[in-house]
This record gives sequence, structure tokens and C-alpha cells, in this order.
Amino acid sequence: MDTLNKTYIRQLYQENEPIPVLHIIKSLGRGGAEMLLPETLRQHDKQKFKFHYIYFLPWKNQMVSAIEKEGGTVVCIRAKNNASILLAVRKIVAYVRKHNIQLIHCHLPWAGMAGRLVGRLTGVPVVYTEHNKWERYHKATYFLNKLTFSIQQKVVAVSAEVANSIKINYAKARPHVQVVANGADTLKYDRAQAIGNDIRKELNIPSTATVIGITCVFRAQKRLHTWLEIAHALHAKHPDTFFIIVGDGPLRDEVHAKAKTLGTDKYVFFAGLQTETRPYFAAMDLFMMSSEFEGLPIALLEAMSMNCVPVCTAAGGIPEVIKDGVNGILVPVQQPMQLVDRLSQLLQEPDKVAQMKKAARETVINSFSMKKMVTELEGIYNDLINK
Repeated sequence: MDTLNKTYIRQLYQENEPIPVLHIIKSLGRGGAEMLLPETLRQHDKQKFKFHYIYFLPWKNQMVSAIEKEGGTVVCIRAKNNASILLAVRKIVAYVRKHNIQLIHCHLPWAGMAGRLVGRLTGVPVVYTEHNKWERYHKATYFLNKLTFSIQQKVVAVSAEVANSIKINYAKARPHVQVVANGADTLKYDRAQAIGNDIRKELNIPSTATVIGITCVFRAQKRLHTWLEIAHALHAKHPDTFFIIVGDGPLRDEVHAKAKTLGTDKYVFFAGLQTETRPYFAAMDLFMMSSEFEGLPIALLEAMSMNCVPVCTAAGGIPEVIKDGVNGILVPVQQPMQLVDRLSQLLQEPDKVAQMKKAARETVINSFSMKKMVTELEGIYNDLINK
């Protein structure tokens, strides 16, 4: 950081003015990385930091109002594709200079590439959060992300698994990679609080039935076709089991067609895209994921915070959260259908389900709270700004 910026920061401290921080992200839709932004903003020290947000895809804007509600400033610099995000660098540079931005925090590769170039041109320090394993990136994304990776001061990995992926694929000591695990707001996501609509009643699901659900974007990595096959097989063994899928996405038509083929309409309910997911978590007993790969899913942590037992494939950072047989169930990524037998056995042990519900929430409170995550992020911000 140059002398002029250091002088400006000292002035902000002396005048008790918040330090401007800019988040850069490709979109503000309902993906996991995007949904973290209003949640972290809610808990940040707004007397110390003022947050700005730049995104590029105007049709993916579901998080904009939530960020603005928490006091963030949001600007869309329209880009029609990944390449045009890089062409927006000059506009971002102008924004950084106009608003005296003192730290840039980027999320996901293409926003990361743009942010690194902005940091190089302005002298503003850059921190980048890696939300996924590198092995899953498209070849062009992988190459350009790696090519520009050194042009930043700090990297945050959302799980140890993601950090290890960076180590394997980048294999350089700088920039330093620090694990800051994703978190959930355990006060907001609390089953004991009044949450709103009674979803079971709305869907005519008996209060004594077992409900298994998921909230996600309908992408290939979630393997919702497999999820439905698990639901179909489990319902055949346990007819008093119902399923709720909350979300939407590019594979919506295919997923609905699969459900129709399986004939699941009487026990699998599609809730669509929901901005408020807590009533749905409150209706669930278990939260099931059959993913092929993950970083560290936010929805999983939110569900666990609301006492939903997680039953998942051991994808990405999920095994860092779930201890098989203690606070949930894990099966190999390559064998998601094992969830049928594991669930069938668990549903015959209601006392164990109750114990796991309690253990799931305790896990999030103790190790994956939003408060812990924000405290660690602000520590990184302070270190970079004061260098």
C-alpha cells in the first residue's frame, strides 16, 4: 500500500470514519458465495468498515436488496460474458479512485481476475476468496485464474479441502492461503424462533411424518436426479417420508421431468426459489445432499443450525463439518445411493435422530458460526490495510 493510502487510512482512524472496502463478484443471484455477502455484512463492524459491492450480471440480482437493506452500496457494471468482465477493469479502477476504496475483496475466478488487475493498477490490496476446488474449473478459467493468482495479497479458502486444492494446483508459497470456514448466523437460523408460515400445513404433510429436504441451485454438481432416485427408493421403504426441494436453476426442466418419470408427485414437493428459507428448514427433519463436488455449502450450515440432521455425500469440505454417525451421515461421493440404506436404518432410531439434531446445531455454534467467520475476515482486513 502506498504512502498516500496509508495517510488516508490514518485520517479515517483519526476522524472515526469507516474504511471503504469493495467486494467484487460476478453476480448477486442465489448461489452460496453470493448469499454470504448480506449475511456477513449484517455482522460486520460498520463503524469501522463501509462496504461497496460491484457485480456484472444484472439478471442475477436477487441479493441486491438484502445487501442494500444492511447498508451496503451496490453497483452493477454490465457484462454479457466472462471476457467482458475483464474489459470492465477501467470502470472498476475509476470507482475505486472515486470512493477511495482501501481494500478489494473478490469472490470466484473471473471477478478475482478483474480485481487483481484493479489492485495492480491502483495499489489497493486485494484479498480473494476461493469457494471451490480448482479441479472443477473450466480449462480457460483454471488457466487465467492461475496466471493472475500471484497478483493479490491474501487468499481465503472456505475449507481445508479447498485450501489443499490450491496447494496442489498452484504450488507456490505466495500469496498466503488462510482457511476461513463458511459460517451460518446461528441466531437467525434457530428453530426455537418464530419463523413464519407452517410449511407442513401448507403442503398437507402430517406433523408426525419425516421430512427430508434440500435448498440449492439446480446445477449438475448437485446431482438432483440422483437425489430424486434416493427419495423414490426411500419412500418405497418408508411411506411416511416426504421430501421438499427448495430452489431453481438451469436444470429445472430436467429435474422436474425426472420427478415426473419416477412418479414422485405425491411425496416430493418443489417449493421453487425462496428468499426466506427458514420456514422450509423448520419443516425438515433431515437435510440431504447427493453432490458430486462442493466447497463448503452455506445451506448445509444453515440447515444444521436449525437442527436438521445432515445426510450427505462426502464432497469437498462437507466431511470437515459432518462426523459420520455423530452429527449426521456421510457416504462416499461415488456411492450416493448408499444414502438409501443409511437413512432407512436411521429412521428406525428416532432417539438417535433427536441426538443428531442437537449435535448438528452445536457443531455450527461451536465451529461454523457467522460471527466466527466475520471476526476472522476482519482480522485479515486489518492486517492488509495496516501493512
